[in-house]
Amino acid sequence: MYKKKTFIIFEGIEGSGKSFHSLSLVRKLKSLRIPCIYLREPGGSKEAESIRNFLLKNENKKFDSFTDTLLYLAARNENFLKKIKRFYKKKVIICDRFTDSTLAYQHYGLGVKKKVIDYINKEIIGSIKADFTFLMYLNVNKSISRISNRKIKNRYDKFNKSFYIRVQNGFLKIANKNKLKYMTINSSNEFKTNQRIIFNKVKKLIK
Repeated sequence: MYKKKTFIIFEGIEGSGKSFHSLSLVRKLKSLRIPCIYLREPGGSKEAESIRNFLLKNENKKFDSFTDTLLYLAARNENFLKKIKRFYKKKVIICDRFTDSTLAYQHYGLGVKKKVIDYINKEIIGSIKADFTFLMYLNVNKSISRISNRKIKNRYDKFNKSFYIRVQNGFLKIANKNKLKYMTINSSNEFKTNQRIIFNKVKKLIK
């Protein structure tokens, strides 16, 4: 019944519930015995996870924005070669962040040139693109409130409000340009409500 091996992304700012919902979706698919794999960025492969650990350390907060971008793209290259390319069209891939996060955070948030990010992304992933993206939308004030309640915070949990507003606006711009392949989910809804919305859409994608 469910045959399409779809590449699905969850995007959103900190505290928006993207990780929670992506993992929930993976558990649901596995319960239905649908071949799937969960990945996250930065991270995914063993090598990419090593870069992630280095990237998110608080003591590395003084990275130049371009250095920061190159490290994220290096992690993506490892994840693509070791995981995404290997499982593309063989399993349903659920990825917590992908190329649009780089645009939202590094271009819209930090001001790195979009054409540079686009060029390197093209070199890494070629013609492979996500089939569908869920943008978990959360009011920035609520995001900051949720971040403040975290026991462990990484480098990206400590930017100022104006940064998160730029990132949020970046995500919305990207979503508005790709309306057929994007669904914006209100993260203020109850978890079960969003879980149902997401799974109903995924069922249509993989049939």
